[in-house]
Amino acid sequence: MIERRAFRAMGTDVELIVRGDADDDRLDAAEHEFHRLEALLSRFRPDSELSLLNREGVLAAGPDLRRIVELALEGRERTNGRFDPTVHDALVRAGYDRTFEEVAPEGRAPASPPFVVGGVVDVQPDRIELGPGVRLDLGGIGKGYAAERAADLLAPGGACLVNAGGDIAVRGGPWPVGLETSNGPLTLELSAGGVATSGRDRRRWRREGRELHHLIDPRTGEPSASDLMCVTVVARDAVDAEVDAKSLFLAGAALAVAEADAAGIPAVIVTAEGRTLLAGGLAA
Repeated sequence: MIERRAFRAMGTDVELIVRGDADDDRLDAAEHEFHRLEALLSRFRPDSELSLLNREGVLAAGPDLRRIVELALEGRERTNGRFDPTVHDALVRAGYDRTFEEVAPEGRAPASPPFVVGGVVDVQPDRIELGPGVRLDLGGIGKGYAAERAADLLAPGGACLVNAGGDIAVRGGPWPVGLETSNGPLTLELSAGGVATSGRDRRRWRREGRELHHLIDPRTGEPSASDLMCVTVVARDAVDAEVDAKSLFLAGAALAVAEADAAGIPAVIVTAEGRTLLAGGLAA
């Protein structure tokens, strides 16, 4: 028997699928976990823990925010700064200053103060402290974390898959995960781990005639000029997949393939010209 639950959270469509004896209580708990984490992590809610931290610069944060910030900093270290949670103000300057549903497709570039990317973030057992001018965005890695937490809650009821707008966490299987590529549909079969996609094919807008997107390159503080359209990665969990997908996207096609192959990161890489490249052990 397969049980399903669909809802909106974290600005995306979320689907819970359990193959087994998942009751409504277990599905309710997994859905509640998404809403609970959204209330903590949303940069668009002024009363969220993340918004309080960004405003005050220091916060006696709860365990979830501390853990997610730790994971984001580990990702920054592992990717040599390509993945960086301190891009908040660069996103705002690019025009992503409200939920994506409310971002105007056309408009003038908003005035914004100077911003800091790559600044100091100090996580202590009882607090998080940000360096001067540092503010955090945890949207992508927060979705991956929420997908993993929901999968943990569902797994005792049977094999499960959690899909948060392309951030996927799996327990048991096998589960077919379909991808649309320039070469046609591609199906990955997963029994464990996570999947994430980073791309500029969906969240786009224009400011003063310039097309912009939400994937900020920390080296420039601007939307990435990568020659890629999107990257999908399979990893040990949805959090690592989120970090790796963004890092490979920012690397560009040639370096992304080389890095994925060297590290054994299964990746589907789609270029802006429409070519689909398989790396990290994947083969057609």
